[in-house]
Amino acid sequence: MSDREMPDPDGVAAESVPPRVEVVRGTPTEEELAALLAVVGEEYTREAEEAVADDSRPSAWQLTQRSLRRPLRRDVPWGRFAG
Repeated sequence: MSDREMPDPDGVAAESVPPRVEVVRGTPTEEELAALLAVVGEEYTREAEEAVADDSRPSAWQLTQRSLRRPLRRDVPWGRFAG
């Protein structure tokens, strides 16, 4: 995979893709780059842990389901067959 390709959303997990940093201006030292990666990596990890999808809305399948039938009441006679 080249540096410009995006990972396949169905095949490759985001954790398995190595991060890529490109300096476009200036000449940072190795210590400055290490500090930058530490801060950005920590914030990314914190944001990823806090980002959870809210699944409170029912799906279309759940909206179309019929409710379960109430249990039969054996104490109530049924029509002319009640005896």
